[in-house]
Amino acid sequence: MDRKTVLIVDDDVDYLTQMRIQLEAAGFTVIEAESEAEASKILAEQTPDIAIVDLMMENMDGGFVLCHRIKKRTPHVPVIMVTAVTSETGMEFDTTAEGSETWLKADAVLTKPARFEQLKREIDRLLTNG
Repeated sequence: MDRKTVLIVDDDVDYLTQMRIQLEAAGFTVIEAESEAEASKILAEQTPDIAIVDLMMENMDGGFVLCHRIKKRTPHVPVIMVTAVTSETGMEFDTTAEGSETWLKADAVLTKPARFEQLKREIDRLLTNG
């Protein structure tokens, strides 16, 4: 089995470290970015197999913007948005809601704190169906 590459983008360094350790233990190669800007630089040079993106980073909508960039450049790369926005603002996002595909460019949305098993299940589903 070839190792799949996961790009994780989050401004929470502890979260990045935790995810990297768990994903590497599950057999993935991991690329980390602490900001939308850093992720954009990485994406200009590399194409991950899947991306995990936080919503609120240096800009409140940074995750939305980054998802759009990823899908515009590489539409085949699945994107999972993992965010605490619901607990912080009460706003909910759902990839299955009617019309969401026009503005929400994530293939799945998980609420922080997402269990690793839940995240891994989504990764496997998207890499298998992609």
